[in-house]
Amino acid sequence: MHARALCFVAALVLFSPPAAGGQQLVYLSGQTVAPAYEGWEQNPDGSFNMVFGYFNRNLEEHLHVPIGPENSIEPGGPDQGQPTWFMPRRNRFHFKIRVPADFGDKELVWTLTSNGQTEKAYASLLIDYFIDDTVIQNNKGAGGGAGGQYVLTGNVPPNLRVEGPERREVAIGEPLELVAVVTDDGMPRPRTLMQTGQVTPDSSSGLWQAWFVYRGPGEAVAFEPLQPSVWEDMRPASEGGNSNWSLGWKVPPAPPDDRWESTATFDAPGTYVLRAWADDGGLMSYDDITVVVTGGAAQQQ
Repeated sequence: MHARALCFVAALVLFSPPAAGGQQLVYLSGQTVAPAYEGWEQNPDGSFNMVFGYFNRNLEEHLHVPIGPENSIEPGGPDQGQPTWFMPRRNRFHFKIRVPADFGDKELVWTLTSNGQTEKAYASLLIDYFIDDTVIQNNKGAGGGAGGQYVLTGNVPPNLRVEGPERREVAIGEPLELVAVVTDDGMPRPRTLMQTGQVTPDSSSGLWQAWFVYRGPGEAVAFEPLQPSVWEDMRPASEGGNSNWSLGWKVPPAPPDDRWESTATFDAPGTYVLRAWADDGGLMSYDDITVVVTGGAAQQQ
Protein backbone atom coordinates (compact mmCIF):
# COMPACT_ATOMS: atom_id res chain seq x y z
CA MET A 1 0.00 0.00 0.00
CA HIS A 2 2.87 2.33 0.67
CA ALA A 3 3.88 1.92 -2.96
CA ARG A 4 0.49 3.27 -4.02
CA ALA A 5 0.94 6.31 -1.80
CA LEU A 6 4.41 6.92 -3.22
CA CYS A 7 3.01 6.70 -6.75
CA PHE A 8 0.53 9.42 -5.83
CA VAL A 9 3.33 11.67 -4.57
CA ALA A 10 5.12 11.16 -7.87
CA ALA A 11 1.94 12.11 -9.70
CA LEU A 12 1.79 15.39 -7.80
CA VAL A 13 5.34 16.17 -8.87
CA LEU A 14 4.30 15.75 -12.49
CA PHE A 15 1.67 18.44 -12.01
CA SER A 16 4.05 20.88 -10.32
CA PRO A 17 4.76 24.20 -12.08
CA PRO A 18 7.67 23.85 -14.52
CA ALA A 19 10.89 25.82 -14.57
CA ALA A 20 11.11 29.01 -16.61
CA GLY A 21 10.79 28.33 -20.32
CA GLY A 22 8.80 25.12 -19.77
CA GLN A 23 5.19 24.59 -20.75
CA GLN A 24 2.34 23.35 -18.63
CA LEU A 25 -1.04 22.13 -19.78
CA VAL A 26 -3.58 23.79 -17.47
CA TYR A 27 -7.29 22.99 -17.51
CA LEU A 28 -9.91 25.48 -16.40
CA SER A 29 -12.50 22.80 -15.63
CA GLY A 30 -13.52 19.21 -16.16
CA GLN A 31 -10.61 17.64 -14.29
CA THR A 32 -10.52 15.72 -11.01
CA VAL A 33 -9.47 16.35 -7.44
CA ALA A 34 -6.73 14.12 -6.01
CA PRO A 35 -6.71 13.68 -2.21
CA ALA A 36 -3.22 14.12 -0.77
CA TYR A 37 -1.60 12.70 2.33
CA GLU A 38 0.93 15.32 3.44
CA GLY A 39 2.52 13.34 6.27
CA TRP A 40 2.34 12.78 10.01
CA GLU A 41 3.25 14.77 13.10
CA GLN A 42 3.89 13.36 16.55
CA ASN A 43 2.13 14.86 19.57
CA PRO A 44 3.71 15.23 23.04
CA ASP A 45 1.44 12.47 24.43
CA GLY A 46 2.73 9.97 21.85
CA SER A 47 -0.28 10.15 19.54
CA PHE A 48 0.02 11.26 15.93
CA ASN A 49 -1.67 13.71 13.57
CA MET A 50 -2.16 12.51 10.02
CA VAL A 51 -2.23 15.60 7.82
CA PHE A 52 -4.09 15.87 4.52
CA GLY A 53 -4.59 18.27 1.63
CA TYR A 54 -5.64 17.91 -1.99
CA PHE A 55 -4.85 18.83 -5.58
CA ASN A 56 -7.69 20.14 -7.73
CA ARG A 57 -6.38 19.87 -11.28
CA ASN A 58 -8.64 22.70 -12.45
CA LEU A 59 -7.60 26.33 -12.49
CA GLU A 60 -11.13 27.70 -12.18
CA GLU A 61 -13.61 24.94 -11.34
CA HIS A 62 -14.49 24.42 -7.70
CA LEU A 63 -16.15 21.12 -6.83
CA HIS A 64 -18.65 20.21 -4.13
CA VAL A 65 -18.45 16.58 -2.98
CA PRO A 66 -20.64 15.91 0.10
CA ILE A 67 -19.58 13.44 2.78
CA GLY A 68 -20.60 9.92 1.79
CA PRO A 69 -19.44 7.16 -0.56
CA GLU A 70 -17.79 9.71 -2.86
CA ASN A 71 -15.95 11.52 -0.04
CA SER A 72 -15.04 9.20 2.82
CA ILE A 73 -12.14 8.38 5.11
CA GLU A 74 -11.94 4.87 6.52
CA PRO A 75 -11.73 3.20 8.91
CA GLY A 76 -13.76 5.29 11.30
CA GLY A 77 -15.60 7.39 8.74
CA PRO A 78 -16.94 8.36 6.41
CA ASP A 79 -16.76 11.78 8.11
CA GLN A 80 -13.38 12.56 9.66
CA GLY A 81 -13.35 16.31 9.21
CA GLN A 82 -12.41 16.48 5.53
CA PRO A 83 -13.59 19.31 3.27
CA THR A 84 -16.51 19.02 0.88
CA TRP A 85 -15.78 22.22 -1.10
CA PHE A 86 -12.63 21.87 -3.17
CA MET A 87 -10.87 25.01 -4.35
CA PRO A 88 -8.59 25.06 -7.41
CA ARG A 89 -5.04 23.73 -7.59
CA ARG A 90 -2.87 22.65 -4.66
CA ASN A 91 -4.24 23.05 -1.14
CA ARG A 92 -1.72 21.84 1.44
CA PHE A 93 -2.09 20.91 5.12
CA HIS A 94 -5.83 21.55 5.32
CA PHE A 95 -6.89 19.11 8.04
CA LYS A 96 -5.57 16.61 10.55
CA ILE A 97 -6.80 13.32 11.94
CA ARG A 98 -5.48 12.33 15.34
CA VAL A 99 -4.60 8.64 15.75
CA PRO A 100 -3.44 6.83 18.92
CA ALA A 101 0.15 6.08 19.84
CA ASP A 102 -0.38 2.39 19.08
CA PHE A 103 -1.66 3.03 15.53
CA GLY A 104 1.29 0.99 14.27
CA ASP A 105 1.31 -0.07 10.63
CA LYS A 106 -2.40 0.57 10.01
CA GLU A 107 -3.63 2.98 7.33
CA LEU A 108 -6.30 5.58 6.78
CA VAL A 109 -7.68 5.77 3.25
CA TRP A 110 -9.35 8.90 1.85
CA THR A 111 -11.56 8.04 -1.12
CA LEU A 112 -12.70 10.94 -3.29
CA THR A 113 -14.78 10.82 -6.47
CA SER A 114 -14.92 13.93 -8.65
CA ASN A 115 -15.98 14.46 -12.25
CA GLY A 116 -16.61 10.73 -12.54
CA GLN A 117 -13.22 9.48 -11.38
CA THR A 118 -12.28 7.97 -8.01
CA GLU A 119 -8.87 8.54 -6.42
CA LYS A 120 -7.46 7.55 -3.04
CA ALA A 121 -4.82 8.78 -0.61
CA TYR A 122 -3.21 6.24 1.71
CA ALA A 123 -2.02 7.56 5.08
CA SER A 124 0.46 5.65 7.20
CA LEU A 125 3.19 6.28 9.76
CA LEU A 126 5.94 5.36 7.31
CA ILE A 127 9.02 7.30 8.44
CA ASP A 128 9.36 8.96 5.03
CA TYR A 129 6.14 10.85 5.72
CA PHE A 130 7.32 12.56 8.93
CA ILE A 131 6.71 16.32 8.83
CA ASP A 132 7.39 19.23 11.18
CA ASP A 133 7.18 23.01 11.01
CA THR A 134 10.31 23.25 8.84
CA VAL A 135 8.87 20.83 6.30
CA ILE A 136 5.54 22.65 6.26
CA GLN A 137 7.11 26.07 5.77
CA ASN A 138 9.38 24.97 2.94
CA ASN A 139 6.55 23.13 1.22
CA LYS A 140 4.47 26.31 1.36
CA GLY A 141 7.32 28.31 -0.16
CA ALA A 142 8.40 30.38 2.84
CA GLY A 143 11.95 29.09 2.42
CA GLY A 144 12.15 30.31 -1.17
CA GLY A 145 11.91 28.37 -4.39
CA ALA A 146 14.75 26.03 -3.47
CA GLY A 147 13.96 25.92 0.27
CA GLY A 148 16.16 27.06 3.12
CA GLN A 149 16.86 30.52 1.70
CA TYR A 150 15.23 32.49 4.51
CA VAL A 151 15.32 32.31 8.30
CA LEU A 152 12.36 30.25 9.52
CA THR A 153 13.73 28.77 12.75
CA GLY A 154 11.64 29.75 15.75
CA ASN A 155 8.58 30.77 13.76
CA VAL A 156 5.28 29.82 15.38
CA PRO A 157 1.79 29.84 13.83
CA PRO A 158 -0.28 33.02 14.11
CA ASN A 159 -2.57 33.29 17.10
CA LEU A 160 -6.16 33.18 15.83
CA ARG A 161 -9.41 33.75 17.70
CA VAL A 162 -12.80 33.95 16.01
CA GLU A 163 -15.28 36.17 17.81
CA GLY A 164 -18.79 34.85 18.35
CA PRO A 165 -20.40 31.41 18.67
CA GLU A 166 -19.23 28.33 16.80
CA ARG A 167 -22.73 27.76 15.38
CA ARG A 168 -24.81 30.55 13.86
CA GLU A 169 -28.03 31.03 11.95
CA VAL A 170 -28.70 33.55 9.21
CA ALA A 171 -31.32 34.12 6.51
CA ILE A 172 -30.68 34.06 2.78
CA GLY A 173 -29.35 37.44 1.67
CA GLU A 174 -28.58 38.63 5.20
CA PRO A 175 -24.89 39.54 5.67
CA LEU A 176 -23.21 37.55 8.44
CA GLU A 177 -20.55 39.49 10.31
CA LEU A 178 -17.24 37.67 10.74
CA VAL A 179 -14.43 38.85 13.00
CA ALA A 180 -11.07 37.13 13.37
CA VAL A 181 -8.55 38.45 15.88
CA VAL A 182 -5.04 37.60 14.70
CA THR A 183 -1.59 38.31 16.13
CA ASP A 184 1.80 37.00 15.07
CA ASP A 185 5.47 36.97 16.05
CA GLY A 186 6.66 38.79 12.91
CA MET A 187 8.36 35.73 11.44
CA PRO A 188 9.22 35.07 8.70
CA ARG A 189 10.21 38.58 7.69
CA PRO A 190 7.73 40.09 5.22
CA ARG A 191 8.72 39.83 1.58
CA THR A 192 6.94 40.12 -1.77
CA LEU A 193 7.41 37.44 -4.41
CA MET A 194 9.28 39.13 -7.27
CA GLN A 195 10.40 36.21 -9.43
CA THR A 196 8.86 33.06 -10.85
CA GLY A 197 10.02 29.96 -12.67
CA GLN A 198 10.75 27.88 -9.58
CA VAL A 199 10.19 24.13 -9.77
CA THR A 200 9.14 24.07 -6.10
CA PRO A 201 6.77 26.57 -4.43
CA ASP A 202 7.94 30.09 -3.62
CA SER A 203 5.72 32.57 -1.85
CA SER A 204 5.43 35.97 -0.25
CA SER A 205 5.72 36.19 3.53
CA GLY A 206 3.85 38.32 6.01
CA LEU A 207 0.65 38.03 8.03
CA TRP A 208 -2.72 37.79 6.30
CA GLN A 209 -6.16 36.41 7.11
CA ALA A 210 -8.93 34.97 4.96
CA TRP A 211 -12.29 33.24 5.16
CA PHE A 212 -13.39 30.50 2.79
CA VAL A 213 -16.04 27.82 2.46
CA TYR A 214 -14.81 24.52 3.88
CA ARG A 215 -18.06 22.59 3.62
CA GLY A 216 -21.16 23.30 1.56
CA PRO A 217 -21.79 24.62 -1.95
CA GLY A 218 -19.31 27.47 -1.99
CA GLU A 219 -20.76 29.08 -5.11
CA ALA A 220 -23.68 30.19 -2.91
CA VAL A 221 -21.44 32.27 -0.62
CA ALA A 222 -20.03 35.75 -1.23
CA PHE A 223 -17.44 37.36 1.06
CA GLU A 224 -16.74 41.05 1.54
CA PRO A 225 -14.11 42.30 1.17
CA LEU A 226 -12.54 40.01 -1.42
CA GLN A 227 -10.57 37.38 0.50
CA PRO A 228 -7.01 36.32 -0.38
CA SER A 229 -6.90 32.87 -1.95
CA VAL A 230 -5.65 30.16 0.39
CA TRP A 231 -5.00 27.89 -2.59
CA GLU A 232 -1.80 28.13 -4.63
CA ASP A 233 -2.90 30.71 -7.17
CA MET A 234 0.34 31.22 -9.09
CA ARG A 235 -1.03 33.69 -11.61
CA PRO A 236 0.68 37.09 -11.32
CA ALA A 237 -1.21 39.67 -9.30
CA SER A 238 -1.36 41.78 -12.47
CA GLU A 239 -3.39 38.99 -14.10
CA GLY A 240 -5.81 38.42 -11.24
CA GLY A 241 -3.69 36.26 -8.95
CA ASN A 242 -4.73 36.85 -5.34
CA SER A 243 -2.51 34.72 -3.14
CA ASN A 244 0.91 34.85 -1.55
CA TRP A 245 2.07 32.55 -4.38
CA SER A 246 1.19 35.28 -6.93
CA LEU A 247 4.01 37.31 -8.43
CA GLY A 248 3.84 40.87 -7.09
CA TRP A 249 1.05 40.15 -4.58
CA LYS A 250 1.39 42.29 -1.48
CA VAL A 251 0.30 41.27 2.00
CA PRO A 252 -2.70 43.42 3.00
CA PRO A 253 -2.08 45.79 5.91
CA ALA A 254 -3.13 44.40 9.27
CA PRO A 255 -5.90 46.32 11.06
CA PRO A 256 -4.55 48.42 13.94
CA ASP A 257 -6.63 46.53 16.52
CA ASP A 258 -5.79 43.08 15.05
CA ARG A 259 -9.49 42.54 14.26
CA TRP A 260 -9.98 41.40 10.66
CA GLU A 261 -13.62 42.14 9.79
CA SER A 262 -15.52 40.52 6.92
CA THR A 263 -19.06 39.53 5.96
CA ALA A 264 -20.49 36.44 4.28
CA THR A 265 -23.78 36.46 2.38
CA PHE A 266 -25.58 33.28 1.31
CA ASP A 267 -28.00 32.86 -1.58
CA ALA A 268 -29.01 29.24 -0.87
CA PRO A 269 -30.27 27.56 2.31
CA GLY A 270 -28.42 24.74 4.02
CA THR A 271 -25.64 24.08 6.49
CA TYR A 272 -22.19 25.44 5.74
CA VAL A 273 -18.81 25.35 7.44
CA LEU A 274 -16.75 28.51 7.05
CA ARG A 275 -13.07 28.45 7.89
CA ALA A 276 -11.02 31.35 9.22
CA TRP A 277 -7.41 31.01 8.08
CA ALA A 278 -4.48 33.04 9.45
CA ASP A 279 -1.14 32.68 7.66
CA ASP A 280 2.29 34.28 8.04
CA GLY A 281 3.60 32.79 4.80
CA GLY A 282 5.16 29.84 6.58
CA LEU A 283 2.75 28.50 9.20
CA MET A 284 -0.98 28.83 9.59
CA SER A 285 -3.81 28.54 12.10
CA TYR A 286 -7.46 27.92 11.36
CA ASP A 287 -10.82 27.75 13.09
CA ASP A 288 -14.27 26.79 11.82
CA ILE A 289 -17.80 27.99 12.36
CA THR A 290 -21.01 26.26 11.28
CA VAL A 291 -23.66 28.42 9.64
CA VAL A 292 -27.27 27.33 9.17
CA VAL A 293 -28.89 29.36 6.38
CA THR A 294 -32.68 29.46 6.43
CA GLY A 295 -35.21 29.99 3.66
CA GLY A 296 -36.08 27.71 0.72
CA ALA A 297 -34.99 24.10 0.24
CA ALA A 298 -31.79 23.22 2.10
CA GLN A 299 -28.70 21.96 0.29
CA GLN A 300 -26.41 19.18 1.47
CA GLN A 301 -23.16 19.97 3.24
